[in-house]
Amino acid sequence: MDDQQTVDEQEVMEEKEQKAGSELKEWLKSIALAVVIALVIRLFFFETFLVEGTSMHPTLQHHERLIVNKIVYNFKEPEQGDIIVFNYAFRRDFIKRIIGLSGDEIIIRDGSLYVNEKMQDEPYIQNQVMYDFGPVIVPEGHIFVLGDNRDNSMDSRDPAVGSISLERVKGKAMLVFWPISSAGLLNNSV
Repeated sequence: MDDQQTVDEQEVMEEKEQKAGSELKEWLKSIALAVVIALVIRLFFFETFLVEGTSMHPTLQHHERLIVNKIVYNFKEPEQGDIIVFNYAFRRDFIKRIIGLSGDEIIIRDGSLYVNEKMQDEPYIQNQVMYDFGPVIVPEGHIFVLGDNRDNSMDSRDPAVGSISLERVKGKAMLVFWPISSAGLLNNSV
């Protein structure tokens, strides 16, 4: 009887070990799948971005964190007013607002922005004095971008930046998620 009980206990222990091993494998598979899905989403669909500096003030604040939609421009063209992230230099991205599209004429005169000779209403600008600029015609396949804090923004007015090739656009800024007190959708309109 003792031998039979020992054999039964061994079988029960082996079954428990197999069950635990099977559960561990399932957990590892689930974790690996979650990591792969997260990487695919980050690589192809969405990316987080840290705002550094004040060039988009008051719309965006220094150290806010954003979610950038990386696929939106695969389905539609960028629009005037979109807040975008683009590659400026190796491992350096900028965030700015699209002001002009291919073929648009951009002029800043007496502190006012004109696109195709039409003065733009820019409610997101606060108490700024912009220097005269232009006229400039945005080349085909490019966009013209400005920071909302025009007096403190390195943007398309600067020859080092110039008009931005659409190939350099990483995506459209969609929402602020950090800090929580600033969380919300971005106003991507003019």
